[in-house]
Amino acid sequence: MSYTYRLHPLAAEDLSKGYDWYEDKQVGLGERFLKAVRNKINEIAIHPKIYSSRERKEFREVKVEFFPFLIVYKVFKRKQQVYISTIHNTSKHPRKKYRK
Repeated sequence: MSYTYRLHPLAAEDLSKGYDWYEDKQVGLGERFLKAVRNKINEIAIHPKIYSSRERKEFREVKVEFFPFLIVYKVFKRKQQVYISTIHNTSKHPRKKYRK
């Protein structure tokens, strides 16, 4: 059974900025970025506990394929919900990847 997911408003902004940056670099690359992120989010929704916790135990993270981004999320088992905290560009400081 799939979990539902919810994006933090700033995670949606991260996604939009990533799309814009890649689309500016090459037409169509922004779409590939969005597709890679969506595929990973769908995978998380189906198997939310497949990826491990890293520094903070309440957060899990997974790398987006082909792009230097991490999806950082929490799993709420009782609600059957995944809360996506951030879509973090790995070139930024690692402490900025955690939002509550």
